[in-house]
Amino acid sequence: MEDLEKVTLKVKGMTCASCVANIERHLGKVEGVKSVLVALMSGKAEVRYDAAYILPGQIANHVTELGFDATVLEDTAGDGVIELGISGMTCASCVHRIESNMLTRPGIVECAIALSTNKGRFVYEPDKTGVRDIIAGIKDLGYDAYLLNKDNAVSVEMEHQKTIRIWRNSFLLSLICGLPAVIVMMFHMITHKDRQIIPGLGVINLLLFLLATPVQFVGARYFYIQAYKALKHRSTNMDVLVVLATTIAYVYSIGVLLGAMATRMEESPMTLFETTPMLVTFISLGRWLEHIAKGKTSEAIHKLMSLQATEATLVTMDSSENVINETKINVDLVQRGDLLRVLPGEKVPVDGRVVSGTSNCDESLITGESMPVAKLPGSSVIGGSINENGSLIIQATHVGADSALSQIVRLVEEAQTSKAPIQQLADTIAGYFVPVVCVIASVTLISWIIVGYVSPTTILPDYSQNVTTDGELAEEVFANAFQLAITVLAIACPCALGLATPTAVMVGTGVGAVNGILIKGGEPLETTHKVKTIVFDKTGTITHGVPKVASVAYFVEEKVVTLLTFLAVVGTAEANSEHPIANAIVKYVKQVLNTEKLGQVSGFKAVPGYGIECTVSNILPMIESTSRDQVLSNCNTEEVGSDIDGLLAAASDANSSKRLAANENGEKYALLVGNRDWMRKNGLSITPEMDMKMSKHENQGQTAVLCAINGQIVAMLAVADTVKEEAQLAIYQLKKKGLNVFLLTGDNVKTAKAIAKQVGIKKVFAEVLPEHKVAKVRQLQSLGEKVAMVGDGVNDSPALAQADVGIAIGTGTDVAVEAADVVLIRNDLLDVYGAIQLSATTVRRIRVNFFFASIYNLVGIPIAAGVFMPVGLELQPWMASAAMAMSSVSVVCLSLLLKLWKKPSKHSILTDAYFKHVYDLDPFDDDIQVTRGVDETLPIDRGKGSLRQSIHSMISKLSNTNSNNYTPLSTMEIGIQSKSYSTSRDQDEDSERNSIV
Repeated sequence: MEDLEKVTLKVKGMTCASCVANIERHLGKVEGVKSVLVALMSGKAEVRYDAAYILPGQIANHVTELGFDATVLEDTAGDGVIELGISGMTCASCVHRIESNMLTRPGIVECAIALSTNKGRFVYEPDKTGVRDIIAGIKDLGYDAYLLNKDNAVSVEMEHQKTIRIWRNSFLLSLICGLPAVIVMMFHMITHKDRQIIPGLGVINLLLFLLATPVQFVGARYFYIQAYKALKHRSTNMDVLVVLATTIAYVYSIGVLLGAMATRMEESPMTLFETTPMLVTFISLGRWLEHIAKGKTSEAIHKLMSLQATEATLVTMDSSENVINETKINVDLVQRGDLLRVLPGEKVPVDGRVVSGTSNCDESLITGESMPVAKLPGSSVIGGSINENGSLIIQATHVGADSALSQIVRLVEEAQTSKAPIQQLADTIAGYFVPVVCVIASVTLISWIIVGYVSPTTILPDYSQNVTTDGELAEEVFANAFQLAITVLAIACPCALGLATPTAVMVGTGVGAVNGILIKGGEPLETTHKVKTIVFDKTGTITHGVPKVASVAYFVEEKVVTLLTFLAVVGTAEANSEHPIANAIVKYVKQVLNTEKLGQVSGFKAVPGYGIECTVSNILPMIESTSRDQVLSNCNTEEVGSDIDGLLAAASDANSSKRLAANENGEKYALLVGNRDWMRKNGLSITPEMDMKMSKHENQGQTAVLCAINGQIVAMLAVADTVKEEAQLAIYQLKKKGLNVFLLTGDNVKTAKAIAKQVGIKKVFAEVLPEHKVAKVRQLQSLGEKVAMVGDGVNDSPALAQADVGIAIGTGTDVAVEAADVVLIRNDLLDVYGAIQLSATTVRRIRVNFFFASIYNLVGIPIAAGVFMPVGLELQPWMASAAMAMSSVSVVCLSLLLKLWKKPSKHSILTDAYFKHVYDLDPFDDDIQVTRGVDETLPIDRGKGSLRQSIHSMISKLSNTNSNNYTPLSTMEIGIQSKSYSTSRDQDEDSERNSIV
């Protein structure tokens, strides 16, 4: 067995599955390379090679020669990033405390704690600190920290359920004691009756004492545990406020009651025993509901993880590809290269390629694509998708953490741990919140004691110096002051502030992930809706990124060469070339002829810069099972081209024409395919009609090639990277929102302008090198606006990184997740609009959350402090505790309402206004501003500013009156053009424009 080595390459510049096939095909031909596996999700290629023939650097050079940027990856294990689970946090004060403390420790570079997920992400310098030190540092602060991995994922969930049970039990115990306490208090307030048991101790106070004590020492024990941990490490949190309120109320009541019994008072004094059960009841209820709701914010993650199959059917096949054995195995045991059977209704266990079988797969929960996707031999399948109606045998290509589903889950988890900029302010406020509230409570206590003695009527409206004793006044003053101070402690809540942003970010990113919009954290989520300028790359973004045959112009009658013969000859010849245009022609021919067969080629010769020549024979098997009508019908299918304008009438009666006898006799055909110079070099003349046809398509950014058979030019093929179907609608929606839309491309001015005109973009940067794209983005940012860059996510990575928001667009696993802030799983430009809508909706919800969280404290604390007591507005401690508990619950519930968000559908935005906009478009409107290269000021061909063009356009329109309905009998066009105008007035005008440019 050969001793092979493996190297991993980092490959940049891949945009779609065609890039993968190109790299795998070419590397497979290199001597010494035994196997190649390219993963676009991670932008990596794994190559197994024989070190006796080739080295890793040479392999990388081969990939670079194909037009990609390839580097050999070193082992990057232990790269200084760790994610930990943290338990024991109760409010935003805990978050601020951990972050501020850990960032002061040597070697800690970044620290982000998420209260809503109980997780923390740390970036550290391995030579100064490590994971053990980080965990130890968190534990020194009174919290528990542990590594997050698959082994303890279940225990984390169990811990969350345990926390929910703790708060539920605390609430139920407090409720059992709290309800009777409320009944006793209401009875006393209504009847003012109380029977003395002994002097100074009445039945009411005794009952309240008996009801408060179990809650104080049992129901509230979790508050005391957390408060003790915080105070032990010289910090404060929400639990400290609760403990202060309940302890002060309980101890004060015990003291007053003991004093009354010691002095043998005739009436039992006013106490605050009811504060403890009522306060703990409402706060425990709030914590219970809050933890339940927080669990629901991460449902999107659980939904994605639940897509993963648990078992796979491993099959063994013999040399004849017959299945000889099937075994059920755990999906974690699947290895790369394994053959797996997927039955109808089963989940695809891992990413792979179909080896045999046909079916449709439901990928809606992964890519957001609602329609099932057809799977044929050679098609890629995504782990977690559902096989609908046919049995498939697939070969595993990406397993475990390398699968698309695993990387999507990782991306969403990282996004939910990150923080939006607005959250930094909330955490800072929460860090000082508890000490400030304690100061306010102390000031309230002292102030009301002073007010009570200086102006007794403020708290006792019926106060009379002759009737009210000093003891009664003191009792009322201190009871009122302590009650107000306790109310301040009870109503203050930093939790709502701490939960306002992270819960909304969690739900927003989760909803986006389910809809195929992956937003990498709180910052891009907050920034995306602020974008005022959006820049689109052309190839692979506005266009499909893959050349297609856009049009066929036929120059001879079919009695000379039939359409079927022509297609068969050209398709056979181009199959011997590796040029992208040749690949597009071969694919087109196979689709319209509905065959995989090819003829025979001899004497093949490719001349760079000109074209090809060869001799083709034995094409009858390609066309004997089809007809001309079937070919014309196939041209209008979606498989051939997504944008089909239809077919023009045939140049001659095909039913009466006969095939050349040479075809049926297997005669050989001398073929030439290439540009004008190639035809002239071979002694063939190009008529004005041919030149006009070629110029027309060239002005639309297409590549036109001529085809000659047996010394006669037969037809022209126009090949182009066609515009995506939804591109014009997406651009319309973005411009409708008031965004400035630019097209940024390295293509020539003519091509860039043609594409921009088709989709409705008025401002174009053309002939821009990759290194200059960053400068263009900076130029737009210098105007003071937020700029978004939409590209393929890899070859536009410098510009994506420079932009305020980088958006990578792709299909399925063809996404470079590390290259952008937002990754769109589906290859749909409408999702750019959807991402902006999701960002705006989420930020609005964050602001609403902040409003409610702030209003509870900004309005509640002054009311609790008795500021409005003179006008009769006063809160009891139990009322304050209820308001405080509801603040956290309301914020989380408001965030959960984001689950109702629906991504804008194509049907919903295809409005009458859009159709009117399309109908009103002027095909002669050429007001497109084009800037070439790095020039920042040169606008090329502004269209309406050209007097010469305006005059020529008028002449064209007049001359077109007589010629528009005339089509030469020798011309037949098979058009697959998107938004092109095939009239002679366009031809004349475009020819003139080309000469001006």
